Amino acid sequence: MSAVTEVQNTTTEALAALVDGGDGALVTLVAGETRVAAHRAVLAAASPVFAAMFAHDMLEASCGQVSIDDVEGPVLRLLVAYTYTLQAPQLPDTAAQLLSAADKYGLSALKAACERQLISQLAVETAAATAVTAVRHSCPDATRAAVAFIKDHLQVMATRGWADAVLEYPQEVIEVSSMLGEPPAEARNLSDEERGRRLREAAKEGAVEEVRALLAAGADVGARGGAGGTALHWAAWRGHAAVVRLLLSAASDPNARNQGGLTPLHLAARWGHAEAAAALLQAGADRGVRTNSGNTPLDIARRYNHQEIVRMLTQS
Repeated sequence: MSAVTEVQNTTTEALAALVDGGDGALVTLVAGETRVAAHRAVLAAASPVFAAMFAHDMLEASCGQVSIDDVEGPVLRLLVAYTYTLQAPQLPDTAAQLLSAADKYGLSALKAACERQLISQLAVETAAATAVTAVRHSCPDATRAAVAFIKDHLQVMATRGWADAVLEYPQEVIEVSSMLGEPPAEARNLSDEERGRRLREAAKEGAVEEVRALLAAGADVGARGGAGGTALHWAAWRGHAAVVRLLLSAASDPNARNQGGLTPLHLAARWGHAEAAAALLQAGADRGVRTNSGNTPLDIARRYNHQEIVRMLTQS
């Protein structure tokens, strides 16, 4: 018997149990300002989480009201509607949020339907978010599809979606990055010092694939060259925003200082690389740090009249 058929049969029994269920048959689910009344029997039949909640007579449930955390009102309505109809809505904008809720409440068939929706709507701007969602909620098909898509569209790493993922879910991005490909044997066999040197060179040239391979082979993002610069310094200096984001996703320090006291943000400000500067700021770069000569990134951006970066650095 399939999982869907089993749920359908159980739900049929639950609907029959609603007759003369009494006042206690209903429970109100609350998400923010949204309140949705539903039958306990239907919720319990569809969701093992709700079933356990009602079986153990949790305080909220016994009072006739349950607060649903981390689920927005519209998604809660879709979730409850599914428990009655067993029909997954075809709403691309809510697929990721609904998948998360389905995972939380054990609605495996709904989760699988949302996973298929996410795969069908993969795009450059959304691939990073899809990959993170897939990893966070153990969706192997969506994970494989997202990783394959990113391999074929490396510009994903230059999108705002990738930057947001790096900032909000760094561990998941590291996991996704590690799945983008095994490091070549040559990279694995290099000494630590040589991997660090090649990482700085690849960052300088904006070679995203080589940077990724070296990181996967264990290159130290904190390794420094002769002037004390890291790979992130080089990427910021040259304005290679995709490399900046990739290095940040591998826990590169946005506030590392070279021998002159310059951070990567100082270098992005000096050369007017706004996209790289934005990625650094999102990753926690300190806009107030001073060089050995006493200059902040804002001082440098003003000196060289890079107005877009000045605006970034003066925003509260």
